[in-house]
Amino acid sequence: QSSGEAQLQAEQEEAERLEKERLEREHLKKLEEKYQGARESELAELNSLEQKFLSAQQWKMDYREQAKWEHYLSCDGSPDPTVPQEMNTFMSLWREDQDESVQLVMEKGEVVLKLIEKLEFLLLEASPNEITEEQRVQYQEFILQLQVLLHQKYNEATQNLLKVTSMYEDSETGNMHTVIKDKNTTFCIWVNLKKKPRFKTHMFQEAGHGFDLPKSLALSSVAVRVLHTRYDHVSPLWLQCQGLPRQEASDNEESAEHPKDNGQEPGEEEEKGREEPSVPAAEETPSKERKESAASLTENSNNTDDKKETEEETEKNSDILDEPSQGISLFLMCSTAKVLRLSILYVKNSSLEEAAEVVDPQQLVPVGGVYHTDALQLPPQAQDVRDWSMVELLDVGWEVYPYSPGEAEDGTQAAVQITLRLPDNVIYFEAPVVARWDPAGQQWRTDGISNITYEAQERSITFGMGAFYTVALLQDAHLNLPYQAWELQPTGVDEGLCTVTAVFATIQIQIKDNQCMLSSVVVEEEEVLSHITGQWMSPFALREALKRAGVNIFPAEHSHKYVPVPRKAALAEGKAYEQMALLAAAFAFAHSKWNGEAGPGQVVFKVSEHLKADSAKDNHWSLYMFNGEKVQTLKLTETSEAFSEELEEESEFHSTLYHMLKDLASKEAMDKVERAGSLFIDSVYQLLLATRVLAFS
Repeated sequence: QSSGEAQLQAEQEEAERLEKERLEREHLKKLEEKYQGARESELAELNSLEQKFLSAQQWKMDYREQAKWEHYLSCDGSPDPTVPQEMNTFMSLWREDQDESVQLVMEKGEVVLKLIEKLEFLLLEASPNEITEEQRVQYQEFILQLQVLLHQKYNEATQNLLKVTSMYEDSETGNMHTVIKDKNTTFCIWVNLKKKPRFKTHMFQEAGHGFDLPKSLALSSVAVRVLHTRYDHVSPLWLQCQGLPRQEASDNEESAEHPKDNGQEPGEEEEKGREEPSVPAAEETPSKERKESAASLTENSNNTDDKKETEEETEKNSDILDEPSQGISLFLMCSTAKVLRLSILYVKNSSLEEAAEVVDPQQLVPVGGVYHTDALQLPPQAQDVRDWSMVELLDVGWEVYPYSPGEAEDGTQAAVQITLRLPDNVIYFEAPVVARWDPAGQQWRTDGISNITYEAQERSITFGMGAFYTVALLQDAHLNLPYQAWELQPTGVDEGLCTVTAVFATIQIQIKDNQCMLSSVVVEEEEVLSHITGQWMSPFALREALKRAGVNIFPAEHSHKYVPVPRKAALAEGKAYEQMALLAAAFAFAHSKWNGEAGPGQVVFKVSEHLKADSAKDNHWSLYMFNGEKVQTLKLTETSEAFSEELEEESEFHSTLYHMLKDLASKEAMDKVERAGSLFIDSVYQLLLATRVLAFS
């Protein structure tokens, strides 16, 4: 009896389960039919809203034209970097000035650095409608020529200074030393006039840099220069300015099929390794611009790690682009990496030992500028003869002292010991890696550097070198990835706040119209980087400022190789950023822990209507899943035990996030979305593309 009742009950439950599944299938079928029927009209309505991207692009083009005109009217003596005749004249005239002091070079250097910055931002921001491919190549040549000329001028000014060493002679030691600095450069020089071994150590007190020479050098007529530039004009251009493509071919098939044109060198022999290809455009028509950014996301997604992905999925990820990918690096101006805390680049046809000494430029990047350390021959000194000062002129110019390390008394190699003070406006989250520049291989290397002592509290680092090198302090570009959390919320009319919680820091960025402002950077409960907080600048400029300060929260083209996060398909990620930007005037968006569980083809994030300050409370968030073509509301919450794609009750499918939220939001919220300014929308979009919060959280 009881077993029969149990069997009957089991059959009844099974029948109910099957009936429930049938009803669910029928319901989903109806929702799918409704979704397909409304798809065309929804996409048309979204396309109308997307015209705001076109308006923003047009405004930026007009703004650049107005800036050119205002520069022309100002007649301030500086060239227009986009006019070849003006640039060539500027460089030619400066080359002819032979007797400049270090101070004059610093003053002129500030003009040069501004010209370089203008050219870099133009290459990254301008569309093909504004500049031709030929002009792009020309602008890169100008950047390289200006960099070479600026360093050449510092060398000439150093030589001029060495001819009059008596002016700076130290009464205590009899040797000459001086420090000259401005906001971009610190110039330190010491001249061994007395050649006494007890004075082989010197500390430049005003700069915090110093050295300890081997005995052989302490007995020689030698000058030691430490030139710290807070910029990096040594690394290849694609590394200095992330967003300019590398010369080497990418490993993806698309770039093999559509090779990029290479730019020409500036002509200086020492720059042969720095030849750069032309730069892709960051702006075209809005649809094309967003397709390119999405396509580059595809390029980053289609790695060998994803061989398991089916051909159908790969095709879906790639179909968003009508033409060759030009790289997400247009928007992601950072480069490099994490996962392995040591940077090792595998070099073809080289030993493992050799490879271990070569820095992977996608993982470790110079932070805080570059330090040029040089031992120099002394030129003939001026002699006072009655009322005349006479000096022998040699037509040899800048001469490096031919130093080769001998053996110290204990039998080891007698190395030059260098002490560097770390820049105050830069954060090193870990002990920096000291690397030297190899001009022949055009790469940073760690061999030849020994006995490194890092004093974090004193902000100094001491190390030995087998010779005088150009060195830099490198930091893992991905040590702040993956993000622990992120949130984007409106704070006013065409204003918003983006908060990114990274591994070591919490960064808040305000957005207003076409500009961004670093609101705060908090490290271990202490606010840092006061020198760049509170300043409005373009999204591009803000990214560069943060990276120069050591806070790199901007994934690069190859970042997925170093950061252990699930990969996301370009279609879902790119479309999500675009539609989040369109809705950012009235809705808050935030990180969901389920994003990583949703698979490569879907992104999951939290959304809340946000019309008043602090209105996005925990219980007001809803979870949405989007694959680039279909969006759905999930029944899931952040506290659920397991991931599920089950639909929220009484919800439907939509083709766009805009229409999904339109179903649920207040009229006031949707009115704010309609009225949102195009510049604000574009700035939010640029910031989302730069941080890639959906792929690197």
